[in-house]
Amino acid sequence: MRPHPSLVLALVIVTVVGLAVVLVELQKPRAPELDDPWSQLPEVAAHVDHSTFFDTDFADGPAVTQACMECHADAAQDFLHTAHWTWAGDHVETADGTQEIGKKNLLNNFCISIESNWPRCTSCHAGYGWDDADFDFADATKIDCLICHDRSGQYQKDPTGAGRPAEHVDLLEAARSVGRPTRANCGTCHFNGGGGNAVKHGDLDGSMMFPTAAIDVHMGRHDLQCVDCHRTEDHDIPGRSMSVSVSNTKRIGCTDCHAAAPHRDERLNSHVEAVACQTCHIPRMAPRVATKMQWDWSTAGEDRPDPDPHEYMKGKGSFVYDTDVAPDYAWYNGTSDRYLKGDPIDPDGITAMNRPHGDAADPRAKIWPFKIHRGRQPYDAELGHFVNPKTYGEGGYWETFDWDQALRLGAEASGLEYSGSYGFARTEMYWPLSHMVVPADESLQCADCHGDDGRMDWPALGYDGDPAERGGRRRAGITRTASSTTTTDHQGGTR
Repeated sequence: MRPHPSLVLALVIVTVVGLAVVLVELQKPRAPELDDPWSQLPEVAAHVDHSTFFDTDFADGPAVTQACMECHADAAQDFLHTAHWTWAGDHVETADGTQEIGKKNLLNNFCISIESNWPRCTSCHAGYGWDDADFDFADATKIDCLICHDRSGQYQKDPTGAGRPAEHVDLLEAARSVGRPTRANCGTCHFNGGGGNAVKHGDLDGSMMFPTAAIDVHMGRHDLQCVDCHRTEDHDIPGRSMSVSVSNTKRIGCTDCHAAAPHRDERLNSHVEAVACQTCHIPRMAPRVATKMQWDWSTAGEDRPDPDPHEYMKGKGSFVYDTDVAPDYAWYNGTSDRYLKGDPIDPDGITAMNRPHGDAADPRAKIWPFKIHRGRQPYDAELGHFVNPKTYGEGGYWETFDWDQALRLGAEASGLEYSGSYGFARTEMYWPLSHMVVPADESLQCADCHGDDGRMDWPALGYDGDPAERGGRRRAGITRTASSTTTTDHQGGTR
């Protein structure tokens, strides 16, 4: 029995249409396969239980370290060469030659300087007894193994003890508990840098200890630890803070786990060339805990009745904290400039203590989210450079409330010249955001950046207008084929 001619015709039409659809689909540009970040996570070695290794109390922190070195002598020697130990890293060219920079010898616009204030500032050092400029960085017994490896939950440093353990700490219990570092270990210092919770960073604070997914999707939903991304080799922890480093080395990035173009939508993947992942996926900073946005030292010394410590402290001056804040945005190619001790300033302007390199013409640069911390701090009114006060300890400002004496003592410790005449000048400091990544459905959408209510300052980023609208293009002469950034700073430039 033959099929009816109309049925044959229908089958032919369906087949032709089906083949046409297949051909059209094959011709379409295909989105890259979605990334598999789980396959990129490090394999964690089996933990060695130390609970039976020690049976007598330890006299002090160095005694614990000596016990550790009986099995881990090489690890101790490795650690002596890391930035967590030396608080130094990058080498920069100055008029006087090459200088190594780091937390130990730079000025900032929150606590200003560790020089002359060592016992207070070095309470976050991964070592014991950095009381002054003569600390022996070659003495491995001064390494504090417990600050990173304690799992007992009761280990703490004395907040004014130059890194030594607090008196109540049971060192034997801490030594028996050691294991892989957790968020609690890292957060002890990094959540509380600058003198308190959420002072320095807009994306690191105590809410990250046990975060919800809404605060940080990696740590909240997937329970990642800091060292899952900051993967350590020979005790050298990658990751560089722009507050103390100017180079683009030893950094970690989203593409350590994720594909470079991870989205199903090609329109989103097309943004990756010029927009950092963090820009869309960290839409707000300090979502739960207020972060310090401004610090004015010039108002310190006043006896105010019952001040809110988040607004004023006699020893530190005035503050502005804020929460759930939209970041500032700037081009950033991974390198930056840095104010060094003795650099001249314009006291009537705003001095950037650091500033990201990059612009719309730089093919390495991407639009990046920042917390910008704004301050007002002492400078030498005759010599025209910033000076560091001694705040903590004998003769320090927190004891005497005498700026002149505090600045003399600070200058003596740091080697800076001080004329005896001082004033206060404005500063700003950039802190790039990389933590507190929100779930994908809470990331920025098109209208958050584009349109009349968009958050981007397109002219400041080098555009004539919104690039999503007709006429919103990069300014004349700007292309992303070569860098147009001129460097006259301390990142390999001139002083």
